[in-house]
Amino acid sequence: MTIRKQSTPAAATAVTPSSSGQQALGATILTAALVLPGIQAAHADSPPENAVLSLKYLDYRDNQPGLNRITSHSPAISIMTPVAGEWAIEGTLTSDNVSGASPRYHTAVSGASRMNDQRTGADFSVTRYFPRGSLTMGAAYSTEHDYESRALSVQGNLSSEDKNTTWSVGIGGARDRINPVNFIVTDEQKRTNNFLLGVTQVFTSQDIGQLTVTRSLGDGYFSDPYKEVDNRPRVRNQTALLAQWNHHYSGSDGTSRLSYRYYTDSYKIRAHTFSAEYVQPLAQGWTVAPVIRLYTQSAASFYFDPVYDTQLGAPFPPGYVFGSNQYVSADQRLSGFGAVTLGLKLIKQLTRDWAVDLKLESYQQRGSWRLFHQGSPGLEPLRAQSIQLGVTRQW
Repeated sequence: MTIRKQSTPAAATAVTPSSSGQQALGATILTAALVLPGIQAAHADSPPENAVLSLKYLDYRDNQPGLNRITSHSPAISIMTPVAGEWAIEGTLTSDNVSGASPRYHTAVSGASRMNDQRTGADFSVTRYFPRGSLTMGAAYSTEHDYESRALSVQGNLSSEDKNTTWSVGIGGARDRINPVNFIVTDEQKRTNNFLLGVTQVFTSQDIGQLTVTRSLGDGYFSDPYKEVDNRPRVRNQTALLAQWNHHYSGSDGTSRLSYRYYTDSYKIRAHTFSAEYVQPLAQGWTVAPVIRLYTQSAASFYFDPVYDTQLGAPFPPGYVFGSNQYVSADQRLSGFGAVTLGLKLIKQLTRDWAVDLKLESYQQRGSWRLFHQGSPGLEPLRAQSIQLGVTRQW
């Protein structure tokens, strides 16, 4: 299970906890529930043969020049078990201990406030397998001291007679309740409905591709109550197109995994994500998988760049009137920027039933790395590092 990611629209940068503590795990769990199965598994209608228990521990840290920002320690446990040859049950429990400094405006150290939060999330799904398809129903719940989220989802997969083509349709909904400790708002709500349509195609014995379209319709409270001068539209509609291609190399027994994701939303953000991973089995049960991910996005239409007044200090957009209902935000996650993630995963198969893994990721974000348009000036670079340890047992 991946912990809540930083709120970059494509959700494809780094395993970054939200810097505000205001967004819950529910949306991420719902999104994960609606993502198609890994395309390295060609037959989505095949029930699992073994039960699997997995324990993970993630240590995440991010920083900017002169400021150590967020630290997160996140243990997780997940279990999947087949039932009666036609069913499978899966559940995950995750706990995040998040602490650090969260800038009120952009990236200024002087504007940072301290935060400490404990988040707990759980999700559960049941899958029924058929000769040419499967049906999965899922539920998720997460809670922290100022945010509560509930989510439901259902996804169906249908394969062609030769099982070379699999169509997938998914629908889900999340309902969130927000009660920030500063009482900027009380008992606010956010509702999100998600839709998915995808196709997986086996082209050759070594090539398999996947195309997925997702649509998210949200309404309610999207502002960040812990940031000054932050008022966002109460409607946010999002669309994403994801294309993936896996190729297996018979000579080396390795597999390349390439993907491209395009994202757009009603905030006028446009984002592109390019990802390349290579999985190489080695001798004595080892597997190594390096990955590189490139991300770029344009700024939201109501985002303003940091221009600090020599007397007032804090940045305010030109012409801003306090108490007005105009849309405005200084959240750097809504700025125009580019990002690079470098990662490496090592897996050691100890026995037929036991395996351990280590995953390392390094993430860096800069406004000047923005492609296609100019980046947002004045923002300090953001760096993040994560280490994830895992152990898996099957029987």
